[in-house]
Amino acid sequence: MRNAEAVHELDRDLRTIFANRLQSLVVYGSADAHEGPVATMAVVDAITATDLRYCAERVPLWHGRGLATPLILEADEFGRSLDAFPFEFGAILADHEVVSGPNPFEGLSVDRADLRRACEVQARSHMLHLREGFIETEGRNDRLAELVARSAPALAALLKHVAGLTGTAVTTGVLLRVAELAPGGTISSDEARRIFPEYLEAVDQLATQLDRWSAA
Repeated sequence: MRNAEAVHELDRDLRTIFANRLQSLVVYGSADAHEGPVATMAVVDAITATDLRYCAERVPLWHGRGLATPLILEADEFGRSLDAFPFEFGAILADHEVVSGPNPFEGLSVDRADLRRACEVQARSHMLHLREGFIETEGRNDRLAELVARSAPALAALLKHVAGLTGTAVTTGVLLRVAELAPGGTISSDEARRIFPEYLEAVDQLATQLDRWSAA
Protein backbone atom coordinates (compact mmCIF):
# COMPACT_ATOMS: atom_id res chain seq x y z
CA MET A 1 0.00 0.00 0.00
CA ARG A 2 1.36 3.42 -0.97
CA ASN A 3 1.80 5.89 1.87
CA ALA A 4 0.58 3.32 4.40
CA GLU A 5 1.34 5.44 7.46
CA ALA A 6 -0.72 8.39 6.14
CA VAL A 7 -3.61 6.05 5.26
CA HIS A 8 -3.69 4.60 8.76
CA GLU A 9 -3.57 8.12 10.21
CA LEU A 10 -6.57 8.93 8.02
CA ASP A 11 -8.33 5.87 9.42
CA ARG A 12 -7.74 7.17 12.95
CA ASP A 13 -8.95 10.64 12.00
CA LEU A 14 -12.13 9.26 10.47
CA ARG A 15 -12.79 7.11 13.53
CA THR A 16 -12.47 10.24 15.65
CA ILE A 17 -15.09 11.94 13.47
CA PHE A 18 -17.51 9.09 12.81
CA ALA A 19 -16.75 6.85 15.84
CA ASN A 20 -18.56 3.51 15.47
CA ARG A 21 -20.41 4.78 12.38
CA LEU A 22 -17.27 4.18 10.30
CA GLN A 23 -17.66 0.73 8.78
CA SER A 24 -14.75 0.40 6.36
CA LEU A 25 -11.89 2.29 4.76
CA VAL A 26 -10.40 1.21 1.44
CA VAL A 27 -7.60 2.44 -0.78
CA TYR A 28 -8.28 2.26 -4.50
CA GLY A 29 -6.41 2.87 -7.72
CA SER A 30 -3.28 1.13 -8.97
CA ALA A 31 -0.04 2.17 -7.31
CA ASP A 32 1.74 1.65 -10.63
CA ALA A 33 -0.68 3.75 -12.65
CA HIS A 34 0.04 7.10 -11.05
CA GLU A 35 2.12 8.85 -8.42
CA GLY A 36 -0.50 11.38 -7.39
CA PRO A 37 -2.41 11.58 -4.11
CA VAL A 38 -3.59 8.26 -2.66
CA ALA A 39 -7.32 7.74 -3.27
CA THR A 40 -9.45 6.38 -0.43
CA MET A 41 -13.10 5.66 0.24
CA ALA A 42 -14.80 5.52 3.63
CA VAL A 43 -18.08 3.68 4.16
CA VAL A 44 -20.16 4.97 7.07
CA ASP A 45 -23.59 4.35 8.54
CA ALA A 46 -24.67 7.97 8.11
CA ILE A 47 -23.20 11.37 7.25
CA THR A 48 -24.17 14.65 8.91
CA ALA A 49 -23.31 18.25 8.13
CA THR A 50 -21.17 18.29 11.27
CA ASP A 51 -19.20 15.29 9.99
CA LEU A 52 -18.49 17.11 6.74
CA ARG A 53 -17.36 20.21 8.63
CA TYR A 54 -14.91 18.19 10.72
CA CYS A 55 -13.61 16.53 7.56
CA ALA A 56 -13.20 19.92 5.87
CA GLU A 57 -11.09 21.12 8.78
CA ARG A 58 -8.70 18.18 8.31
CA VAL A 59 -8.39 18.34 4.51
CA PRO A 60 -5.19 20.47 4.52
CA LEU A 61 -3.57 17.92 6.83
CA TRP A 62 -4.66 14.99 4.66
CA HIS A 63 -3.44 16.66 1.49
CA GLY A 64 -0.15 17.43 3.18
CA ARG A 65 0.25 13.72 3.88
CA GLY A 66 -0.16 12.88 0.18
CA LEU A 67 -3.79 11.79 0.36
CA ALA A 68 -6.64 12.81 -1.90
CA THR A 69 -9.84 14.02 -0.27
CA PRO A 70 -11.55 10.76 0.79
CA LEU A 71 -14.72 9.68 -0.95
CA ILE A 72 -17.27 9.19 1.84
CA LEU A 73 -20.39 7.12 1.16
CA GLU A 74 -23.19 5.78 3.30
CA ALA A 75 -23.38 2.02 3.59
CA ASP A 76 -25.84 1.25 0.78
CA GLU A 77 -24.89 4.18 -1.42
CA PHE A 78 -22.13 2.46 -3.42
CA GLY A 79 -24.29 -0.48 -4.47
CA ARG A 80 -27.21 1.76 -5.40
CA SER A 81 -24.91 3.96 -7.49
CA LEU A 82 -23.22 1.26 -9.56
CA ASP A 83 -25.69 1.73 -12.40
CA ALA A 84 -25.10 5.50 -12.40
CA PHE A 85 -21.28 5.33 -12.22
CA PRO A 86 -20.33 2.00 -13.82
CA PHE A 87 -16.92 3.21 -15.04
CA GLU A 88 -15.84 5.04 -11.89
CA PHE A 89 -17.19 2.59 -9.33
CA GLY A 90 -16.32 -0.39 -11.51
CA ALA A 91 -12.68 0.75 -11.43
CA ILE A 92 -12.83 0.85 -7.61
CA LEU A 93 -14.27 -2.66 -7.53
CA ALA A 94 -11.49 -3.88 -9.80
CA ASP A 95 -8.60 -2.34 -7.88
CA HIS A 96 -8.90 -1.77 -4.13
CA GLU A 97 -7.40 -2.78 -0.81
CA VAL A 98 -9.31 -2.88 2.45
CA VAL A 99 -7.56 -0.88 5.18
CA SER A 100 -10.02 -1.49 8.02
CA GLY A 101 -13.42 -3.06 8.53
CA PRO A 102 -15.18 -5.63 6.33
CA ASN A 103 -14.96 -5.56 2.55
CA PRO A 104 -17.81 -3.19 1.57
CA PHE A 105 -17.92 -4.55 -1.98
CA GLU A 106 -18.67 -8.19 -1.16
CA GLY A 107 -21.09 -9.57 -3.76
CA LEU A 108 -21.18 -6.37 -5.83
CA SER A 109 -20.51 -6.20 -9.58
CA VAL A 110 -21.24 -3.88 -12.48
CA ASP A 111 -24.09 -4.94 -14.75
CA ARG A 112 -22.96 -5.16 -18.37
CA ALA A 113 -26.17 -3.46 -19.48
CA ASP A 114 -25.15 -0.44 -17.41
CA LEU A 115 -21.68 -0.52 -18.98
CA ARG A 116 -23.20 -0.63 -22.45
CA ARG A 117 -25.46 2.30 -21.72
CA ALA A 118 -22.59 4.33 -20.24
CA CYS A 119 -20.37 3.58 -23.26
CA GLU A 120 -23.10 4.71 -25.64
CA VAL A 121 -23.64 7.93 -23.67
CA GLN A 122 -19.90 8.57 -23.72
CA ALA A 123 -19.67 7.93 -27.48
CA ARG A 124 -22.64 10.14 -28.35
CA SER A 125 -21.36 12.91 -26.08
CA HIS A 126 -17.98 12.70 -27.82
CA MET A 127 -19.63 12.96 -31.21
CA LEU A 128 -21.67 16.02 -30.18
CA HIS A 129 -18.59 17.75 -28.78
CA LEU A 130 -16.71 17.10 -32.02
CA ARG A 131 -19.54 18.63 -34.06
CA GLU A 132 -19.75 21.67 -31.82
CA GLY A 133 -15.99 22.00 -31.73
CA PHE A 134 -15.76 21.87 -35.50
CA ILE A 135 -18.24 24.73 -35.85
CA GLU A 136 -16.25 26.74 -33.34
CA THR A 137 -13.05 26.36 -35.37
CA GLU A 138 -14.57 28.90 -37.81
CA GLY A 139 -13.09 26.85 -40.63
CA ARG A 140 -9.50 27.31 -39.48
CA ASN A 141 -7.34 24.22 -39.89
CA ASP A 142 -5.02 25.16 -37.04
CA ARG A 143 -7.98 25.22 -34.67
CA LEU A 144 -9.19 21.92 -36.12
CA ALA A 145 -5.80 20.38 -35.32
CA GLU A 146 -6.15 21.65 -31.75
CA LEU A 147 -9.65 20.18 -31.52
CA VAL A 148 -8.50 16.75 -32.67
CA ALA A 149 -5.57 16.73 -30.26
CA ARG A 150 -7.75 17.95 -27.38
CA SER A 151 -10.26 15.19 -28.03
CA ALA A 152 -7.65 12.42 -27.87
CA PRO A 153 -7.67 11.72 -24.09
CA ALA A 154 -11.48 11.45 -24.00
CA LEU A 155 -11.43 9.16 -27.05
CA ALA A 156 -8.73 6.97 -25.50
CA ALA A 157 -10.85 6.60 -22.36
CA LEU A 158 -13.90 5.75 -24.46
CA LEU A 159 -12.04 3.06 -26.43
CA LYS A 160 -10.73 1.57 -23.19
CA HIS A 161 -14.26 1.33 -21.82
CA VAL A 162 -15.58 -0.17 -25.06
CA ALA A 163 -12.79 -2.77 -25.05
CA GLY A 164 -13.71 -3.67 -21.48
CA LEU A 165 -17.34 -4.11 -22.51
CA THR A 166 -16.90 -6.02 -25.76
CA GLY A 167 -13.56 -7.70 -25.19
CA THR A 168 -12.28 -6.28 -28.48
CA ALA A 169 -9.76 -3.46 -28.68
CA VAL A 170 -9.47 -1.00 -31.57
CA THR A 171 -6.12 -1.75 -33.20
CA THR A 172 -6.34 0.09 -36.53
CA GLY A 173 -8.04 3.02 -38.20
CA VAL A 174 -8.67 6.66 -37.50
CA LEU A 175 -9.90 6.12 -33.95
CA LEU A 176 -6.64 4.51 -32.96
CA ARG A 177 -4.69 7.25 -34.76
CA VAL A 178 -6.43 9.96 -32.74
CA ALA A 179 -6.35 8.03 -29.45
CA GLU A 180 -2.59 7.62 -29.78
CA LEU A 181 -2.24 11.40 -29.55
CA ALA A 182 -3.12 11.21 -25.84
CA PRO A 183 -1.75 12.63 -23.72
CA GLY A 184 -0.30 15.84 -25.07
CA GLY A 185 0.26 14.85 -28.68
CA THR A 186 -0.07 17.11 -31.68
CA ILE A 187 -1.28 16.69 -35.23
CA SER A 188 -0.63 18.79 -38.31
CA SER A 189 -3.33 21.04 -39.70
CA ASP A 190 -3.26 19.18 -43.02
CA GLU A 191 -3.72 15.78 -41.41
CA ALA A 192 -6.46 17.06 -39.12
CA ARG A 193 -8.38 18.43 -42.11
CA ARG A 194 -7.92 15.18 -43.97
CA ILE A 195 -8.97 12.76 -41.21
CA PHE A 196 -11.68 14.75 -39.41
CA PRO A 197 -14.63 13.64 -41.58
CA GLU A 198 -13.57 10.01 -41.16
CA TYR A 199 -13.04 10.55 -37.42
CA LEU A 200 -16.51 12.00 -36.95
CA GLU A 201 -18.11 9.21 -38.97
CA ALA A 202 -16.21 6.53 -37.02
CA VAL A 203 -17.44 7.91 -33.69
CA ASP A 204 -21.00 8.03 -35.06
CA GLN A 205 -20.71 4.40 -36.18
CA LEU A 206 -19.31 3.39 -32.80
CA ALA A 207 -22.26 4.99 -31.01
CA THR A 208 -24.66 3.13 -33.31
CA GLN A 209 -22.88 -0.17 -32.69
CA LEU A 210 -23.07 0.38 -28.94
CA ASP A 211 -26.77 1.11 -29.21
CA ARG A 212 -27.28 -2.27 -30.86
CA TRP A 213 -24.69 -4.22 -28.86
CA SER A 214 -25.79 -7.19 -26.81
CA ALA A 215 -23.69 -9.44 -24.60
CA ALA A 216 -25.49 -12.38 -26.18
